[in-house]
Amino acid sequence: MSAGTSDLKGRLTDGLYGLGWGAVKRLPEPTAARLFRTIADQVWKRRGKSVLRLESNLARVVPDASPERLAELSRAGMRSYMRYWMESFRLPTWSPERIKAGIDIADVHHLTEGLDAGNGVIIALPHLGNWDLAGAWVTTDLKVPFTTVAERLEPATLYDRFVAYREGLGMEVLPHSGGAAFGTLARRLRAGGLICLVADRDLSASGVEVSFFGATARMPAGPALLAQQTGALLMPVTLWYDGTPVMRGRIHPAVEMPQEGTRAEKTSAMTQALADAFAGGIAEHPEDWHMLQRLWLDDLDPRGEPT
Repeated sequence: MSAGTSDLKGRLTDGLYGLGWGAVKRLPEPTAARLFRTIADQVWKRRGKSVLRLESNLARVVPDASPERLAELSRAGMRSYMRYWMESFRLPTWSPERIKAGIDIADVHHLTEGLDAGNGVIIALPHLGNWDLAGAWVTTDLKVPFTTVAERLEPATLYDRFVAYREGLGMEVLPHSGGAAFGTLARRLRAGGLICLVADRDLSASGVEVSFFGATARMPAGPALLAQQTGALLMPVTLWYDGTPVMRGRIHPAVEMPQEGTRAEKTSAMTQALADAFAGGIAEHPEDWHMLQRLWLDDLDPRGEPT
């Protein structure tokens, strides 16, 4: 792809997202929900790469599913994914009361008691449900500010839109590049703060290998390393939809930090504990796991890159 073509594609992508944020939030909510459900069904029927990858990933989660069952799950998965986008486009217009009414989180005491202890809390989530809505609930209902990290998107204007959107919801957003983010996150935790990280996929050389639904995947080392370095609590969170306008969720007990072993061994054990908590939530609600990319190592080419 030439530089000019790439630039044009970037401007088009940014423009489409801008249209989404500008137009969708003005639609009546039932209309927006029907529109995005229709989009999901059309995308699913085209059987493109993302849908086929989602189906392949779901086959790992539900290994005894028939082809018909996998097709049902992938269709429900695309509807769930489009619901995430519909809600995200509309979130900046939601009142605190609407945000609170749209989410029901169990075992919140794990988080509030952890923050009261003063050593900081790391929330780690998989790509389940709507993590932006969960973040908005933390800042508006619990009234707790937090810091997160976002991958740099192309074009840069699209990344700027995402940052502005999340900052508008009350989040501090750091770019996922270099080592600066880790240092800032550690400082926030040492001050007793909260950080939230989506942590179920990392194809970098620093990713930690874990057993995930019977095969090897890589997940980020950052959450476990931050917990070791700062003494903060590391808590998995799982989210899901239940067929109503309300998203459900659960805050799990903090992952135990091993008392013995090297830093690498402790990181491996804690990351595996996160993976196990994620797997439990995904297995219960596979249609709400928005993993439309390659994840397991044996789905990658010999260089460890997506194919």
